[in-house]
Amino acid sequence: MEKRCQTYNHGRRCAIRNLGESKVNKKDFLKLISQQRDKKTEEKFNGTLIDYVELVQANPSIAKLAHKRLYDAIVDVGFEEMSSEDPRKRKIFNGDSVKVYDYFKDEFFGMENVIEKLMRFLKGAALRGEESRQVLLLMGPVGAGKSALTEHIKSALDGLKYYHLDGDPQRGEPLQLIPRGLRQDFEKALGVKIEGDISPVARYTLLEEYDGKYENFKVVESTFSQRGRRGIASVPPMDANSQDVSVLIGSEDISKLDKYSEDDPRVLNLTGAFNIGNRGIVELIEVFKNEIEFLHTIITATQEKRVPSPGKHDMLFFDGVILAHCNESEWNRFKSEHTNEAILDRVVKINVPYILELDQECRIYEKILSRSDFDAHIAPHTIKVASMFSVMSRLKQSQKCDLLTKMKIYNGEEVIEKGRVKAIDVNDLREEHREEGMNGISTRFIMKSIDHALCDSDKGCVTPIGVMKSITKMVKEQIVDNDFRERCLELIQQTIREEYLRILETEIAKAFITAYEEQAQALFDTYLDNAEAYTTKSKLKDTVTKEERAPDEKFMKSIEEVIGITGSAKQGFRSDVTAYMFAKLRRKERVDYTCYEPLKEAIESYLINSVKDMARIVTKSKTRDDEQQKKYSDMIQTLMDDYGYNEESAEEILTYASNNLWRDS
Repeated sequence: MEKRCQTYNHGRRCAIRNLGESKVNKKDFLKLISQQRDKKTEEKFNGTLIDYVELVQANPSIAKLAHKRLYDAIVDVGFEEMSSEDPRKRKIFNGDSVKVYDYFKDEFFGMENVIEKLMRFLKGAALRGEESRQVLLLMGPVGAGKSALTEHIKSALDGLKYYHLDGDPQRGEPLQLIPRGLRQDFEKALGVKIEGDISPVARYTLLEEYDGKYENFKVVESTFSQRGRRGIASVPPMDANSQDVSVLIGSEDISKLDKYSEDDPRVLNLTGAFNIGNRGIVELIEVFKNEIEFLHTIITATQEKRVPSPGKHDMLFFDGVILAHCNESEWNRFKSEHTNEAILDRVVKINVPYILELDQECRIYEKILSRSDFDAHIAPHTIKVASMFSVMSRLKQSQKCDLLTKMKIYNGEEVIEKGRVKAIDVNDLREEHREEGMNGISTRFIMKSIDHALCDSDKGCVTPIGVMKSITKMVKEQIVDNDFRERCLELIQQTIREEYLRILETEIAKAFITAYEEQAQALFDTYLDNAEAYTTKSKLKDTVTKEERAPDEKFMKSIEEVIGITGSAKQGFRSDVTAYMFAKLRRKERVDYTCYEPLKEAIESYLINSVKDMARIVTKSKTRDDEQQKKYSDMIQTLMDDYGYNEESAEEILTYASNNLWRDS
């Protein structure tokens, strides 16, 4: 954290954090104010070009170009290779090398591929490759995170220190003062590359105030600032009737034209986006909503690193990252016009799809809720149910499995079918639909659904039941496309509802069964002993009588039949279980009832099926005797203590279970 604050001049923010959560007094606040004031008034660099040259000689990195500066700003915060122990590396990324950048990791989830492509672009540009003369375009559906990612990228520069010519509206690099005949010598001596020329305004200042003696030109220190419009600029889409290129390149001050000639630099008003964003970033918002003529400036800004100046003045050198974003429909419309080829050739497009990993989608909503004033109780599985809907709405039908299975595989889960892990390669699924994730339900839609569920609840809590009702209502009211609306309704009312009921049944059973974990482990140990004896054709020794006996075939079958293992399949299943456990023991890994997914599923289903009176206790509230009422109260308490429910949400989910799981009980 300390490094992050120092690097990005976020000292004030860190100082606040350092106060901690303990109560602070007046002196603490005064100290904080004083520190901030001292920081603002501390002496900044104020020298000549020669003084600046000395600084560069000591630290060549201060004269870095825009792409290099942005790349270093992100990398310097820290990064690491995803650990080989991380199950996502093996299950989601197929063991491939994945870099995790500290600057993004707490803000963006499930976007490793996008960020990897982004950083690859910046690295190539930082090395002055072809990327340095390209527009970086983030393209994706609404609510996929393009704007948020762009804002975060811009914030990497916010507060960073840099040096520029005093009085220059472009805040140009001071080394541009050095004549081209001397640049090679200076580059060799300083270990830097000098690109571009000073602006017409700076040239006028050089001649008039410094008599051409560029070594005396004043150099000052500033910081990048979005708010202060220093080195970071944004261009919103312009109406076709009101588009004015001055938004990009500035204008001429008409009031001065009666005093100075048109070619006099003093009439220039260099307040356009490319003037402000020089040495930093220019953001083009929903870029292709603008008319093509408005975008012609991009061509010279990228390929020649120059932009037109207003009126009859010289071209202006531009060193900056051009970062654009748009929706897929705008991109498709723009690229369909053959006349736009010149701009398209200067664009590096990175798709920013919706998240397709369930766990990562959950993290997004948890982050948003944690930063809001949302103080209602959120029952377990609420966020998961909402995330299941959003993720599944984005998936394409597969010939290899149903959507629910596909979602679980994309999430790195093992899907069990007839006692075996379903062998479907995640990459094979992705190859079926390479553009998967470019449409579906947005994050904003889900957050509004959660908000509405809270408003509709009179208990101060949000449950999966309430969220499913809210989603259903919003789908009916807001989704216009009939086919997509029907698909969404089927997902929420059937697929997700059934999956939630399965989850709920298991959870209620665990809460009902005293010492559930112990019972499950005991069943596991017993089954493993019997399966091992069966596989090795040996006998079991009775722990009490010390007598040897054959494996308990009846017991093993009772476990296996729960997950559809019958007949000749039993031998293969028992062999698989035994081999798997021996392998884990050899690797000195933990062995318990949860470690082998098919057997875990069988044991949990066995326990649930063995509970005969659970439904009666949950459903028949009016006829419970004292003993049943105690068990019911104990179950409520267990759901609260061990699973994270409050009393209201526990009562609600039990009522829902009684109406949907055990109607005939």
